[in-house]
Amino acid sequence: MTDPASPTPATEPLPGAVPDVDATPPHTAALPRPEPVATRADRALPGGSEWTFELIERYDREIARIARGYGLDTYPNQIEVITAEQMMDAYASHGMPVGYTHWSYGKHYLSTEQTYRRGHMGLAYEIVINSDPCIAYLMEENTMPMQALVIAHACYGHNSFFKGNYLFRTWTHADSIIDYLVFAKRFVAECEQRHGELEVERVLDACHALANHGVDRYKRPNKRSLAQEQERLKERELHMQQQVNDLWRTLPSRPNDDAAEARHRSFPAEPQENLLYFVEKHAPLLEPWQRELARIVRKISQYFYPQRQTQVMNEGWATFWHYTILQTMYDEGLVSDAFMLEVLTSHTNVLTQPGFDSQRYGGINPYALGFAMFRDIRRICEAPTDEDRRWFPDIAGSDWHTTLDWAMRNFKDESFIAQFLSPKVIRDFRLFCLVDDDSEPTRRIGAIHDDSGYRLVRESLSKQYSLGEREPDIQVVSVDLEGDRSLTLRHFRRDRRALAPECEPVVRHMAQLWGFTVKLETQAEDGRIIPVHECRMEARQRRVAGSAATSALRGVGR
Repeated sequence: MTDPASPTPATEPLPGAVPDVDATPPHTAALPRPEPVATRADRALPGGSEWTFELIERYDREIARIARGYGLDTYPNQIEVITAEQMMDAYASHGMPVGYTHWSYGKHYLSTEQTYRRGHMGLAYEIVINSDPCIAYLMEENTMPMQALVIAHACYGHNSFFKGNYLFRTWTHADSIIDYLVFAKRFVAECEQRHGELEVERVLDACHALANHGVDRYKRPNKRSLAQEQERLKERELHMQQQVNDLWRTLPSRPNDDAAEARHRSFPAEPQENLLYFVEKHAPLLEPWQRELARIVRKISQYFYPQRQTQVMNEGWATFWHYTILQTMYDEGLVSDAFMLEVLTSHTNVLTQPGFDSQRYGGINPYALGFAMFRDIRRICEAPTDEDRRWFPDIAGSDWHTTLDWAMRNFKDESFIAQFLSPKVIRDFRLFCLVDDDSEPTRRIGAIHDDSGYRLVRESLSKQYSLGEREPDIQVVSVDLEGDRSLTLRHFRRDRRALAPECEPVVRHMAQLWGFTVKLETQAEDGRIIPVHECRMEARQRRVAGSAATSALRGVGR
């Protein structure tokens, strides 16, 4: 959660109305309800703003009881209370409790500290880490009502999302991430001692520039490459032909043709989207410790990959459950009116959504949109209207616990919005579609609040949360094995959007890792190939003789 004094979080420009994994529609079997309490007076918790560790523990026990009653499945929790300085330090390290040293983290810390000291930003009430146990950092300046809110939000909302959502189950290993970060910190420190800080910094700078392009976007089974499959098919057809005509055995073999074919074989056989993995495995000049640095950056980028695609769902889910759990505590008489008023004030501030014509507008607030959608799904399940039955016949009238759990587990932001954004939420947020096409002289309204407009708004908003819309698709398409050993990157352009000028220094970083010339080209929508940039590496920058590099490349090309 963010501090209400801080600017409203802006959504970065992120279709389909189907789940992202094979999943059956939600069943109607109800999950167990929260356990009944003995008496309201006997179970009432101490009020007031001051907190103690014993009081936090008591609130946590009650929140955990209610969360279990609602069927939330979480990792064990580890709650730690930290200072503002420690929170800013966590900001700089992406919220992780340990990490390797790099100048960019210090720069981020100083920038955050100066902005905070001047009163231009607030700090988060908490930071939660996707680990097992799940580590939650609470600010010591929080009052007791705020500590209870962030425990419900982080320790049971975010925690259950980390454990249940398919992206986190596919791409992250919560039980080993902390150990890996400890290893990474120790390894980088050893490299700095052995090879010098400047040399390690040079490699890490290049890897950081490519971090967003150092992830696997699809889970693939281990299988042969396209070239191997084609070779296997060719051998099988040749074998069948030999069985038909025995005269084939008398023909002399032609090894020279085989050698020529090998020289002209395309490498890689298929375009490679994970640039850091390709560099780690195939760069001819990198030393083993440099490859391990690339692997460390790649592994950490993969860890954060699901979070970049689930901000609306993750924050919406956590906000829905902190509201529901604390409301249940109030209904049971565990907290006072004053306690609940403070909670609702903070809750309302977090959900503030400025209008599009407001000076404070910075995009769609992911907390507000996610919370509204999960609340709306519950409404559709409990009290569906005729419009709801027409738009959502599969969930209207179903059990809301099961439906919300199914939605949380099987979707990401893009498909969640495409599947569950209802006309009611569109009306409540006053969403409309503005078409700003550079091929047209004026802007125009593309969708309003009618059936066709609702669908277009939902489709357009869903596309904004797609990584394919926010990040350029750049892949390794070829390496000149027998020539200058240059590597060619290809940008697959969409909607006539050109690459930003910042692509040139990124290509330079790629060339530093590869060790030879790197070319960047764009494939237009009509298939035309357009050269964009080329970065040549001077011979003095190389450490390995050209003959040795050629031998290495021939080896990986087989």
